[in-house]
Amino acid sequence: MSEIDALKLQLESLQSEALAAFSAADSLNDLQALRVSYLGKKGALTEVLKGVGKLPPEDRPVIGKFVNQTKQALAAALDATEAELAVKAKSARIESEKVDVSLPGRSGPKGALHPVQQGLDELTAIFVQMGFDVAEGPEIEDEFHNFDALNIPPEHPARAMHDTFFIKDMRNADGTEPMLLRTHTSPVQIRAMKRFLAEGGEPPLAVVAPGRVYRCDYDVTHSPMFHQVEVFKVDHDVSLSHLKGVLQYFLSAYFEKDVAIRLRPHYFPFTEPSAEVDIGCVFCAGKGCRICKGSGWIEVLGSGMIHPNVLKSVGIDAGEFSGFAFGLGVERMVMLKQGIPDLRLFFENDVRFLSRMGVAK
Repeated sequence: MSEIDALKLQLESLQSEALAAFSAADSLNDLQALRVSYLGKKGALTEVLKGVGKLPPEDRPVIGKFVNQTKQALAAALDATEAELAVKAKSARIESEKVDVSLPGRSGPKGALHPVQQGLDELTAIFVQMGFDVAEGPEIEDEFHNFDALNIPPEHPARAMHDTFFIKDMRNADGTEPMLLRTHTSPVQIRAMKRFLAEGGEPPLAVVAPGRVYRCDYDVTHSPMFHQVEVFKVDHDVSLSHLKGVLQYFLSAYFEKDVAIRLRPHYFPFTEPSAEVDIGCVFCAGKGCRICKGSGWIEVLGSGMIHPNVLKSVGIDAGEFSGFAFGLGVERMVMLKQGIPDLRLFFENDVRFLSRMGVAK
């Protein structure tokens, strides 16, 4: 047998062996190993080609043709097998990741409104239903809006450093007044009236202003940061009876029952006359209990007729117009409605408490 015939037999045997091995490969990694084994620099085909150099020059083109045919056949078989294995691997991955869409879904934990935010929303919604517009204002205020325009004199205790958070080295745009964290939402009353008049409006004006406020207090019933809702109305001939009617409707709507109310004379610099508002105890129906200290009444908010000096500070003629205003603490209202004993529970971020008190969204 000639050397050419011997090399042809080797190539035919190598091709048959390689094709069988390619067909038996189970994965792309196995196929890659076979590619190196047969077609690599040190592979089986390279070993066969070493014998070509021993042939006479005139015989080399003949065997070279068979070598190229073998190499092309192996490369084509490798590509075809690789494509098949890729399809199988993709199908296996899809099968392993398949989801049974008929199974019931997995429900995750639901978020909930913080009880204070719930209270803010409930309180604001009642006044919106009564026709009041919602207004907001900055939490960093100057002394004019927070004190002066509200008829709070310089010697008033609320303006003392130990009662109010003044901001060090921060002053208003004019540089004439120090800035502070607002101590109540009443500055929104001033800003809303000034803005309303600047836009060419004229009373009637009815506004509810919810928001955060800050004072130097911290105990069972006080927090350095808490929430208030300011409510006021200005129009011709607004009287104390209007104030009482709005309070009666609002408090009954919030506590979801008819509640008795009473107005006790009090003093607030921004209202005249002024009154503390009590409701019949919602826990004992006015019979007397630990919560109301046996009186049958619970204090809920402060109110009164807007002081003429407040109206004058924004440019409203106090001889032609009058108004009422009242402010309430949101946390206190929520505590009364939900029977929460300690204000600090709102801000301790105990998920158990918040989950129990919040409203799912």
